[in-house]
Amino acid sequence: MKEISDLNFSENVKYTKDHEWAKLNKDIVTIGLSDYAQDQLGEIVFVELPEVGDIFTKGDEFGSVESVKAVSEVYLPISGEVVEINGALEDNPELVNEDCYEGGWLIRLKPDNLLELDDLMDKAAYLDMLKG
Repeated sequence: MKEISDLNFSENVKYTKDHEWAKLNKDIVTIGLSDYAQDQLGEIVFVELPEVGDIFTKGDEFGSVESVKAVSEVYLPISGEVVEINGALEDNPELVNEDCYEGGWLIRLKPDNLLELDDLMDKAAYLDMLKG
């Protein structure tokens, strides 16, 4: 595992206490695992994602990520409807390890309430949480 200072934390996403990130682009929110989360999990070998059209409430479990070490549930940072899943992860789950903010994103969501993004942490607050 890397030191926190060696990990990548994007400036233009919001973070959850459960180590997911959310990025707003127009009216769609892309969601994935933070670099810290993928580093803690280790080599990711399988990703289970919901179906397009599934509707979730903030905090709901929407999938799981399996590594050589453990299986970890993934939770939604905001409420909404799944409009796209990252199909590339089916054959290449290691994309989450390689590029968690771009090629390794998990789902895209049409949010019910954009104000829920205000409850998430920016990079500085997330780093403070990680450092304790």
